[in-house]
Amino acid sequence: MAALSVEVKAFIVQSLACYDTPSRVAELVQQEFSLKVSRQQVESYDPSKVTGKNLGDKWVELFKLTRKRFQDEISDIPIANKAYRLRVLDRMATKAESMKNIAMTAQLMEQAAKEVGEAYTNRQKVEHTSPDGSMSPRPTTVRLVGVEPTNGKPS
Repeated sequence: MAALSVEVKAFIVQSLACYDTPSRVAELVQQEFSLKVSRQQVESYDPSKVTGKNLGDKWVELFKLTRKRFQDEISDIPIANKAYRLRVLDRMATKAESMKNIAMTAQLMEQAAKEVGEAYTNRQKVEHTSPDGSMSPRPTTVRLVGVEPTNGKPS
């Protein structure tokens, strides 16, 4: 097991807090620090895993702060923004159309329409059920104040 500097440990903890997999973090450590670490060694820096249960308080706190910041600042990630996604889809559709790729253009246009229609959000359509559990709507009678019923006869 390689001895890790404070900088490498912080990098590992923060990467794990941002939901990178241990395998991915091991690759990133190799790229960033030219240091080979195993997936298991990386995983031991994740306090949400059994292998990280003995992680020092300093690293647990860094993990928690990083995770909270990551979740709160999701708007800093361009692809999380609808306008950005639509701009990218527009560029892709324009390029596909210029290449005479009609099928791809149609798919991209459909994707954009779904994006605008919020097909990819967490919003759920609310279905109302009657007291007996059926989905059929109950008949509703609306009575206007000051208007007497005509019993189906025009007045």
